[in-house]
Amino acid sequence: MSGMKKPDSQTFRVADEQVNQTISAALRLWLPGTSWSDIRRLLAARHVTVSGNLCLDEGRRLKAEEVVKLLEHPAPAPPKEDDVRIRYIDAHLVVVEKPAGMTTLRHPEERNWPKRRKQLQPTLDELLPRIIQKKERGPGPGKSPRGVKRPPAPQRPAKQAGPRRLRAVHRIDRETSGLMVFARTVDAERLLGLQFRKHELHRVYVAVALGHVQEQTFESRLVDDRGDGRRGSTKNSKLGKVAVTHVRPLERLDGYTVVECRLETGRTHQIRIHLSEAGHPLCGDKVYRGPFPGKPAADESGAPRVALHAAELGFEHPLTGEKLKFVMPLPSDLSALIDRLRQRGKPAKTQSKPARKPPRRQNPPTA
Repeated sequence: MSGMKKPDSQTFRVADEQVNQTISAALRLWLPGTSWSDIRRLLAARHVTVSGNLCLDEGRRLKAEEVVKLLEHPAPAPPKEDDVRIRYIDAHLVVVEKPAGMTTLRHPEERNWPKRRKQLQPTLDELLPRIIQKKERGPGPGKSPRGVKRPPAPQRPAKQAGPRRLRAVHRIDRETSGLMVFARTVDAERLLGLQFRKHELHRVYVAVALGHVQEQTFESRLVDDRGDGRRGSTKNSKLGKVAVTHVRPLERLDGYTVVECRLETGRTHQIRIHLSEAGHPLCGDKVYRGPFPGKPAADESGAPRVALHAAELGFEHPLTGEKLKFVMPLPSDLSALIDRLRQRGKPAKTQSKPARKPPRRQNPPTA
């Protein structure tokens, strides 16, 4: 930011008198003597977050109790259209690699955002129709766009006048990277949704967790409010929904473990909750930091975001019955995190094959 010194880290909580003010007006109040142009530079240079989310829109209006942070160092740039990669596409569905930092679907409260604000921080379902339209125009007769598996001719979509509506049959968290499938037709949505409900899909995540994680299966009932407004497990068999996560260590580091998590169910925040409640919160996770109630575990990993990646996705094509499976390598930020943690100490023996005996089931400690 030319002409303006690097800001000091500061935290502000929105008081009653700041409710419905723009972020720029509130920052002017909190930072006396700062010009409007400097406020705009702070926002544009990614030095401001609101409730943990990067804020780029100077006209964003604040809500009660929101937390505004002024960052000494700029936050990572939000992902853009070029960061989304299509792995497979046909007339019925599309498989994509979602970058970390991008929300899958626009939250209902955000649907009335001004167009400019949406463009600054687009969601995957908003970008994907345009990306698909570009891909389907193609690079020329007989050629496939680079990196995209081209389906047989009967499965190729007819030329469209404009982007068609996509139907998200599942989602992954904003900070999580990895593979996702969207349906392009009502029939595909219904049949893929049925596979999800029957837990017939193959879904494997890779995560980095605190401590030495043992091979095991977590099973609990998850509720929306464990007692502090956050999701968690309950001992009440009449509440919540069953969640099952199979965990296997891949590599032991100095005080951390790279783990493979195979989902039997797909509940919101399932992996993060199960490992956290077992005393192994994920690196970079600011929400689930250990068993509840209890003192949150410190995070000294230096992770740039929640260390969770949807690495494998497999399912049956809803119309053709073909078995499809996709694998996405770790993105560079998580690879770099693991490399840094390796340097802290000599890694122990890597377990590359699953145990012959089924892993024991463990119910995470609950409130």
